[in-house]
Amino acid sequence: MFQGTGSDVGKSLLVAGLCRLFARQGLAVRPFKPQNMSNNAAVTEDGGEIGRAQALQARAAGLAPITDMNPVLLKPESDTGAQVIVQGKVVGHAKARDYHAMKLSLLPRVLESFNRLGHGADLLVVEGAGSAAEVNLRESDIANMGFAEAADVPVVLIGDIDRGGVIASIVGTWELLPLAEKARLKGYVINKFRGDPALFQPALAIIKQRTGLNCLGIIPWFPAAAQLPAEDAASLSGGASGHGAIHIAVPRLSRIANFDDFDPLAAEADLRLSMIAPGRPLPGDADLIVLPGSKSTIGDLAFFRAQGWDIDLAAHVRRGGRVIGICAGYQMLGKTIADPLGCEGPPGSQAAGLGLLDVATVMEGDKVLRQVDGHDCAGHAVSGYEMHMGRTDGPDAARPMLMLDGRPDGAISADGLVMGCYLHGLFAADGWRDALLASLQAGRQGGIAYQAQIETVLDGLADHLAAHLDIAALARIAGLPEA
Repeated sequence: MFQGTGSDVGKSLLVAGLCRLFARQGLAVRPFKPQNMSNNAAVTEDGGEIGRAQALQARAAGLAPITDMNPVLLKPESDTGAQVIVQGKVVGHAKARDYHAMKLSLLPRVLESFNRLGHGADLLVVEGAGSAAEVNLRESDIANMGFAEAADVPVVLIGDIDRGGVIASIVGTWELLPLAEKARLKGYVINKFRGDPALFQPALAIIKQRTGLNCLGIIPWFPAAAQLPAEDAASLSGGASGHGAIHIAVPRLSRIANFDDFDPLAAEADLRLSMIAPGRPLPGDADLIVLPGSKSTIGDLAFFRAQGWDIDLAAHVRRGGRVIGICAGYQMLGKTIADPLGCEGPPGSQAAGLGLLDVATVMEGDKVLRQVDGHDCAGHAVSGYEMHMGRTDGPDAARPMLMLDGRPDGAISADGLVMGCYLHGLFAADGWRDALLASLQAGRQGGIAYQAQIETVLDGLADHLAAHLDIAALARIAGLPEA
């Protein structure tokens, strides 16, 4: 198990890289994360949802993602509350204090998934969440040492030197752990290193003196990691990527979800993708504005208006600009959003949409979770997944944006400038994306092969870890037989 000295130290990508490395050695390796908190989720082969990071790790291991890889997923809906998903299915909503009391009751389900996942596997690579030393939450912990103790797994600590204070974070984590948990730590890794590793050698002796732990590797910064899906919205910058002639803007909603939808756009060298931070206007020179998914459609619609983005968007359309809405973004583009069952707020509430599509959405209690394949009206293939609550219909839906598994999905405005659909993963379809970008810039030729690029980066990450980690020591810690 890999636990961090804090959040965003690189646990997810390190696990993904190790899954690819050990899988290439012929081992049956599977990723596991007991508890995740993220609005960036993926639909699994068995019809549930897990964190996007675990789906990437499964891909690195050569597997289809299944719900047992991330048995508890928390999807924040407010600053103090989240939707609780257990073994792929929504079980309710909880405030932070209520979830804290509920966690221990989830531990048997977590262990059930862990044990089931282990059947037939040579190796499970486990990712912790946040910090290993959140001692104020230790009593009911199921994400870090609480899980490690219950499942009896050895732990390696990861520290992020890029953020500074890595010596203190490792020694401080050690000092805060009780003796039994200190004994479970088998070493540490320094991640995101820049510069000359020789200058850090004295620090290794200091950490060894204070903790008795050995360093299992110093991993240099891996720039290509930026091309892999990120787990947390905190990783989204407020600026632009690329410097191409095509300009696409995405407003950063307060509960933005499934934002890895835009990774294929960011990877294209000839376009500029701007993630627009709250308080900034939507750019007037954008060729296309994409409204992303959200964990709270009605709440983020109000947030959208509070930024003045509704005025900017209307002006963009008047200038002949294009708009695409994905999932919640599609719902926002319609005339109304009704919530009769109270899925997102008080039962019976209704909100006026942005009115750019002649459709209306009714929120419904059953969450749609399915992997789908299809095509657009020109025959360009698309694939991905649906993950939404709500049904959208109206006159513009008579011009569907897509056909998914033989049924229409989405809507297109009468003038063709505004469209929306429920398909996540849309921009990862190379042919469809190439056609879209060619419609924004005359004469534009095809771009990258996105899926092949992800495979190349995963292989490069595995090579990078092999060069800078003591893989033999990690294998011994995990109990693998000697090669």
